[in-house]
Amino acid sequence: MHAVIKTGGKQYRVQEGDVIKIEKLAGVEAGGEVVFENVLAVGAGEDIKIGAPLVEGATVKASVLEQGRSRKIVVFKKKRRKDYRRKRGHRQHFTRVRIESVEA
Repeated sequence: MHAVIKTGGKQYRVQEGDVIKIEKLAGVEAGGEVVFENVLAVGAGEDIKIGAPLVEGATVKASVLEQGRSRKIVVFKKKRRKDYRRKRGHRQHFTRVRIESVEA
């Protein structure tokens, strides 16, 4: 059984056992559990329920594996011939979770 969940402004297609990297979930430590209630679609094979906008009573349970930060990206701005250059780095926070169960 798989589901489409919405978290952090993005949508993810998940099923039991998947490990996904999502936007940081505040207040949840590694080893904790989280329940996603924003389920947009759920189904197995040809039997699919699509919500309008959410599927009633559907939840996805996951366990938190780690809280971390991604690799650094360099943000470089430049305007030619104007002696304008700015260099900054950014590391995005993330939460890695394992999907434990999909319930409809």
